[in-house]
Amino acid sequence: MGNLCCCLSPKKEKKKLSKRFSNSTSHHSQSGGIISSSSNRWNRIRNPSKREKIEDAHIQERAIAAAILFKQQQQQQQQNGGGGGGGGGGGGAIPFDRSTSLRHSASSRKQPLPRSSSTRARSSTDPLLQPYHPDVNVDDLETNHFVLVHGGGFGAWCWYKTMTLLTEAGFKVDAIDLTGAGVNSFVTDSVTSLSQYVNPLTNFIEKLEDNEKVILVAHDFGGACISYVMELFPLKVAKAIFIAAAMLTSGQSTLDMFSQQADPEGLMPQAQIFIYANGNDHAPTAIELNKSLLKDLLFNQSPTKDVALASVSMRPIPFAPVLEKLSLTDKNHGSVRKFYIETTEDNAMPLSLQQSMISANPPEQVYRLKGADHSPFFSKPQALHKLLVEISRVPQFSQLVHDHLVKA
Repeated sequence: MGNLCCCLSPKKEKKKLSKRFSNSTSHHSQSGGIISSSSNRWNRIRNPSKREKIEDAHIQERAIAAAILFKQQQQQQQQNGGGGGGGGGGGGAIPFDRSTSLRHSASSRKQPLPRSSSTRARSSTDPLLQPYHPDVNVDDLETNHFVLVHGGGFGAWCWYKTMTLLTEAGFKVDAIDLTGAGVNSFVTDSVTSLSQYVNPLTNFIEKLEDNEKVILVAHDFGGACISYVMELFPLKVAKAIFIAAAMLTSGQSTLDMFSQQADPEGLMPQAQIFIYANGNDHAPTAIELNKSLLKDLLFNQSPTKDVALASVSMRPIPFAPVLEKLSLTDKNHGSVRKFYIETTEDNAMPLSLQQSMISANPPEQVYRLKGADHSPFFSKPQALHKLLVEISRVPQFSQLVHDHLVKA
């Protein structure tokens, strides 16, 4: 969610804009004739756009590639003695194996085929999600159940890559939409407390079996949310993982933490738009982020498709929970094992701020994702996945003592 220190001195106010229609945009003239917009459409039909030409070229490339492969199959079958039986039972008909569209025969290696859309080089910032199978039996872990908690403005949708990779690795995974976030139907402006905001997560944890534990994973403002849950249900949380997240101490609010290293000229103050659902003479009810600045602020290393997903999926951040100070005890919150994952290319929560939180509230271990922006589930999904699996395998202290005694 980033540096929220400027929250109390709002610069922008979100206003509802009324839609106005000009008579000049009518599709018909006074005489009933069709105006020039129709001729423009006809011109576009007669003159294909650059995109259409590119698509036609790609179709032509794939057709040429298929024809070449089909010809090569015919020649190979004739060389193997399978091409001379045109009169016996349809032996001359050679079915085209669609699965060979990416294969290259030995005779064609010197003449590379035109690339089809399926073989184009992919962006280095959007690697294919190759399954990662760790050398461990997930059933032998203290828990194999991850619960993913999104940050401010995000929703469960942001974890789609992480959920895919963890599920394929054999883990049980749940992603929660907090109140007024994601597909949760509650109106964001009506969220008045942190407990109300975190309610979907507390309900989920409360319904776990008596001996069941989970690994809580939080991003951004979700860090404050899982700290609240750790205080309530310490025996239900095996580990807590903070990913570029607010890791607070008792008596702090998220606003307090982010205000420590506020940059009035930074991207976050520029991106914040305050919503006053109760009127301008009252405190803001929510914060929205300027969509034109989302990429630079949150997704500066992320694939374009994920930026597009976020731009149509993000919702305002309720303001009241950001102001609420946490009450945490060593007995409850302090008994849960904490791990922190730093993001080095983070424009919303600079590395210096992350390290400040780590120094004030040291976790058990600190990991670093090089080249990750504020949203590593988009920019570094594979590397993040491997760290989550690695943390899940960190044994309990009692297990370490037992293993040491056995070896001795």
